[in-house]
Amino acid sequence: MTFLLLTVYRIGVHVPTPGIDGTALAAFFARSKGTLLGLMDMFSGGALQNLSVFALGIMPYISASIIIQLLTVVIPYLEKLKKEGEAGRKKITQYTRYGTVVLSVIQGFGISVGLEKMAGPSGAPVVLAPGWAFRLMTIITLTAGTAFLMWLGEQITERGIGNGISLIIFAGIVARLPAATLNTVRLMQTGEMGPVTILFVVALMVAVVGGIIYMERSQRRIPVQYPKRVVGRKMYGGQSTHLPLKVNTAGVIPPIFASSILMFPLTIAQFMPKNILESYPWIETIIQSLNPGQMAYNVFYIGFIIFFCYFYTAVTFNPIDVADNMKKQGGYIPGIRPGKKTAEYIDWVLTRITFVGAIYVAAVCVLPTILIYKFNIPFYFGGTALLIVVGVALDTVGQIESHMLVRHYDGFLSQGRIGGRGRR
Repeated sequence: MTFLLLTVYRIGVHVPTPGIDGTALAAFFARSKGTLLGLMDMFSGGALQNLSVFALGIMPYISASIIIQLLTVVIPYLEKLKKEGEAGRKKITQYTRYGTVVLSVIQGFGISVGLEKMAGPSGAPVVLAPGWAFRLMTIITLTAGTAFLMWLGEQITERGIGNGISLIIFAGIVARLPAATLNTVRLMQTGEMGPVTILFVVALMVAVVGGIIYMERSQRRIPVQYPKRVVGRKMYGGQSTHLPLKVNTAGVIPPIFASSILMFPLTIAQFMPKNILESYPWIETIIQSLNPGQMAYNVFYIGFIIFFCYFYTAVTFNPIDVADNMKKQGGYIPGIRPGKKTAEYIDWVLTRITFVGAIYVAAVCVLPTILIYKFNIPFYFGGTALLIVVGVALDTVGQIESHMLVRHYDGFLSQGRIGGRGRR
């Protein structure tokens, strides 16, 4: 089921939106690498470059989810829903879907207007018949495509294995691997890359992937003790457990936010008239300094990643709630008083391990820039895409193992029941 639904997604990536000159659009996107459009195209698996029905990809859903998560901190009603269990979760999911449609309509309108202003290198317009008819058709097509992808992801989660939304992003990123591999083999055959360079790159890739797996699995375990309780004739509790705090609590959200902020000026500059850039040369200087590979870009990128690691961790993990829940259940950290002191201790530990996680995420995300611009590696390796691929792969493998374990125990129990009936 999972492979079937992902195949439907990959077929849809090649179904174009009507009214577009594909050749002129492809030539325009060839100049758009390193901009916000390039980032969106990566997450859509090349659908934006083809302007297919799935051009917006699943990014509006992810953006809506992040916005709802941030609003739960500000709006008491959403915070109350979050604590209501399954019923509250369904309501929040419903709001997320509505937000996805609204964002898709807004982005679809922006893309349709932007397409009307685009032209290929030869000056040929990208849109064959500009006007409100084209805009409405594009908005409806792209919004419907995103809504279908959202439904597809939910079907994968319910009927398949793994998180459907994550697997759709995973499939879009991995789809670029064959082209990158063929390009590397071609460069090796022409002598542009020697065998030593290839071996170095392969060894580096294995080391980086291994490092990401190690860091994504890493956690600080805070010991928690629960006292013994006597209920009737039975004794409960008294066990020792732990509170796991992940080193990278924020996941891949910080580099996505950081990339979007830094690429926004480059995207705006692409649509600015040339006479404005010529009249104000300082704008061109700032834009050039923010190109990937420049020192200013790397400094700002690392700074934004560290900031958003702390910011998103603070939004998604509340030490006060954890300490209160622990206190209600009678649990305590040895040597720490329950309540406020426990919350302060958890926050103290989380602040320090988040710094390690932020440095790790920043290092992985700056790696592609170093490889491409310093060592002339012909493909994109590292960054947000690699974090997503490894993270989704680990999560999916874990779910497959759990599924196989359940099936194994089901078979074992059914054999036991059959054997028992036979003996009787």
